[in-house]
Amino acid sequence: MLLPPMIALVVPAQPPMDIATLQTALRERATRAGLAAPLRAWFGEANLKRGALKTDELKVAFAIEVADGEPEPKLVSDDGVWSLPLRNIEGSRIWAAATTLPEGFGTRWKFIVGAETRGGGELEVYTAPPESKRQAGVPQGKLTPQPAWKSSVYEGTVRNWWVYVPAQYDASKPAAVMIFMDGHSYKDFVPVVLDNMIHKGELPVSIAIFISPGHRGETPPENGWNGNNRSIEYDTVSDRFSKLIVEEILPEVSKSYNLRKDPAGRLVAGISSGGICAFNLAWQRPDQFHKVLSWVGSFTNLQGGPTGVAGGNTFPAIIRDRRGWDQKGAPKPIRVFLQDGANDLDNKAGNWPLSNQQMAKALAFGQYDYKFVFGNGFHGDRHGRAILPESLRWLWRDEGKK
Repeated sequence: MLLPPMIALVVPAQPPMDIATLQTALRERATRAGLAAPLRAWFGEANLKRGALKTDELKVAFAIEVADGEPEPKLVSDDGVWSLPLRNIEGSRIWAAATTLPEGFGTRWKFIVGAETRGGGELEVYTAPPESKRQAGVPQGKLTPQPAWKSSVYEGTVRNWWVYVPAQYDASKPAAVMIFMDGHSYKDFVPVVLDNMIHKGELPVSIAIFISPGHRGETPPENGWNGNNRSIEYDTVSDRFSKLIVEEILPEVSKSYNLRKDPAGRLVAGISSGGICAFNLAWQRPDQFHKVLSWVGSFTNLQGGPTGVAGGNTFPAIIRDRRGWDQKGAPKPIRVFLQDGANDLDNKAGNWPLSNQQMAKALAFGQYDYKFVFGNGFHGDRHGRAILPESLRWLWRDEGKK
């Protein structure tokens, strides 16, 4: 008995979902059919019901699934200035949008469904610099975790820390030094940037020290942001933290590596409270550190001292005063790169955007060597990471080929 031939049904495969694919598919109604299942898989059903966002550098995609009978959703910024039209995915109650935003765009967004708000959050986009990605043919340095450090300057505290050594390091030649506060975060992306920029000769051969804030207890937390001594160490305007670095950490690293001792060969960097900490290090010890990189620095009243109002918020006044000059009537020999954004924090400790603008104005008044990049960003590292190569070039502009 002959059986009829089997007929294979060929179903066109959906391309892997990404923002560019969605952007193209949303343009025509016909191509929006069949997108419901890929969108559910891509965003996740729970996220779709809440209202979700995905980003890829300057490309963004939004999607939300509303229940039967609910009105068409709207996508707007919290201030109502920005909006993006949503398109319905055929055969579903999913609405989506995808677009490319301008460099540095920042806003708070939300979905509005009738009288209800869903989803929402911060939106901030930048192009990732090529130096932040692994490059073919670039030798990689080595990042080594160190034994947890028990400080005598801050008795009863312990902290995690790491040391990065570039492939070009030569023990017969002293290497420049870069110290990153909140090192648990910076260690995950700075080494790639250093690999690429040292290889290109844009930075001197540099050893980087990534140090997390202290924790009062036996074991430091894996998440360094949870170090319970962080604000005391970072936000206090005094020379105490400099003693930890100068008298403990640098001598320890010097046991294994040949480090430059001139302050022009040393950079200190940090974000938020780590940013003011970096500035305070150079301010208190310009004999040790000349280069400062601060992201969304907390130049606010987080540690007010005995008076309650003598925190980092006092720095602009101090800089403008003669206390900011040396005995010859010249500014301290420090170079400062500040970054902040208009959507940074505003709370009882102060207004971060205003505080950073005050710092920039004070540095200008005091005739300091400084640069201030002010964008639309929030209290995070997105903007800082996007301009990290630019920041390092500027700070090391007279040392890149050493």
